[in-house]
Amino acid sequence: MPGRLTELAAAHPLAGVLAALACAVLLALAAVLTVVDVREHRLPDRLVLPGIAVSAVLWVAAFAVAGPAADAVGGIVRTLGAGVVLFAGYLLLRLIHPPGMGFGDVKLAALLGLHLGAAGWAHVAAGTVLAFLLGGLGGVLLLLTGRARWRSAIPFGPFMLAGAVVALVLVPAA
Repeated sequence: MPGRLTELAAAHPLAGVLAALACAVLLALAAVLTVVDVREHRLPDRLVLPGIAVSAVLWVAAFAVAGPAADAVGGIVRTLGAGVVLFAGYLLLRLIHPPGMGFGDVKLAALLGLHLGAAGWAHVAAGTVLAFLLGGLGGVLLLLTGRARWRSAIPFGPFMLAGAVVALVLVPAA
């Protein structure tokens, strides 16, 4: 993501500001949603849905302002497309095994897809894989420490958020 921010800012300063605001929205939501999901095992619509709308507007505006120098059309299509792809993928998982994933996770996937997609398809793949790896590792650690049992419900949102943030920070821009 640092590479994408630099690219957008180089294309137009306002594009860089809009992209930075989108990142700030994600980080603020990540902090709040992690605490809420750990405590209450839910991801409230009143936080996630506006987050999706605001993030989509900020990323689309950032790419539109940046123009051809930042492949605006490709960036917009990738950003929105990744949001739809992750939403659909997580929805499929929810439909296949409803007790395994809450609908809040499905909506969170759309939000994270927007941010990961803005960075690139490699970020989408890495963020998704990391979410499941971190979730699996977290589940094993909870089992080993006795803080969870085999059938315990474990909030997945924090692992999704962590996987996305790690991918955004560590995966280089393509």
